[in-house]
Amino acid sequence: MTNAKRRRKTTAAQWVGYSALATSLFVGAIAPLAAGPREQAKRIHDRLAGVPPTETVLASMATLISANDAEGAADIALENSAFYNVTLKNMITPWTNEAQTVFAPLNDYTATVIGMVRDDVPFNQILSADILYTGAPGLGLPAYSMNNNDHYAAMEAQGVDLKDNLVATTQSALTDLPSAATAGVITTRAAAEAFFVAGTNRSMFRFTMLNHLCTDLEQIKDVTRAPDRVRQDVSRSPGGDSRLFLNACVGCHAGMDPLTQALAYYDYDETAGRILYNDVGAVDPISGGRVQGKYRINASNFEPGFITENDNWDNYWRNGPNALLGWNESLPSSGSGAKSMGNELANSEAFARCQVKKVFKNVCFRDAGNGTDRSQIDAMTASFKANNYSLKRVFAETAAYCMGD
Repeated sequence: MTNAKRRRKTTAAQWVGYSALATSLFVGAIAPLAAGPREQAKRIHDRLAGVPPTETVLASMATLISANDAEGAADIALENSAFYNVTLKNMITPWTNEAQTVFAPLNDYTATVIGMVRDDVPFNQILSADILYTGAPGLGLPAYSMNNNDHYAAMEAQGVDLKDNLVATTQSALTDLPSAATAGVITTRAAAEAFFVAGTNRSMFRFTMLNHLCTDLEQIKDVTRAPDRVRQDVSRSPGGDSRLFLNACVGCHAGMDPLTQALAYYDYDETAGRILYNDVGAVDPISGGRVQGKYRINASNFEPGFITENDNWDNYWRNGPNALLGWNESLPSSGSGAKSMGNELANSEAFARCQVKKVFKNVCFRDAGNGTDRSQIDAMTASFKANNYSLKRVFAETAAYCMGD
């Protein structure tokens, strides 16, 4: 073999070796590095508070993570005011309006949920409790009013720290609602303005299901339920075709209308800017009793339809396919008023799972898609119920799960 050929072979071999080395170096350069306790601590803090931790906080969190206590590290991040002022506020605000926008002012609905999370109030009371959170005294705020949102608008304008300056009270203490007529966020002024205004009060029910059971009416249509409680305003032959009612409309109304009867005494006065409740002895000029006149609108659409005479409700969805929502068998399937109906909804499996899924998406920045995520949702839902419906605990568990490896 000539020297020239030998040189060419050597050069080719060297080229192969150099290429392999270059490839390995490139792959090594782009391979993700394993996250250590400090990196994991920072991710937890960033996801929960949305702001970088101080060096002292970061070190404390990293120490706990090193000791296999990631949830303890998350608890430290949950003490940052930004968790309440930004993270929670942005998650909750879309629940308070039909547009489901985060760009809505602070209000009594949002403040009450933030206060409940901070104080670890059992979250399954959100649709039934006589509870309200306002700004602390001494802040120079307008007094809480049933007629406007000035109190909370002033808190937002002043940049009041919600973590340190929300105080718990009751709706019955600050409004003319009797305690028996209060139903958590359902009877806040903000919810009334958004969902009790005009209409037939079905909007309040629909958005309560959407926001707190993660279920819209189209998802739970069931045409097998008896239509005996469907109100007069629902045509039985829309467009002259009764099949539309039997195969579509009845799917929502047969279950929804018996439940929305619980809201029959509520309305919202747009002129006065306040929630209305017909207490004992009230006589509505249209219904002739405590039932709000809106429950009698468009009665000529189907005069043989159901006429609402009181606020007695029944849950027809405990049977049939919507039994999968996981109704609490220890509770009665019927009652009177918004408080007991809210209690029925908030003690379902669907309610518990909904809260966990919302927190998961808020903290992990994704829906629970793969099998591992879904198993984690199952575990956290069980933990949520076992830990007295502590939503703060769900945030800690979720942040620990999504802290990175």
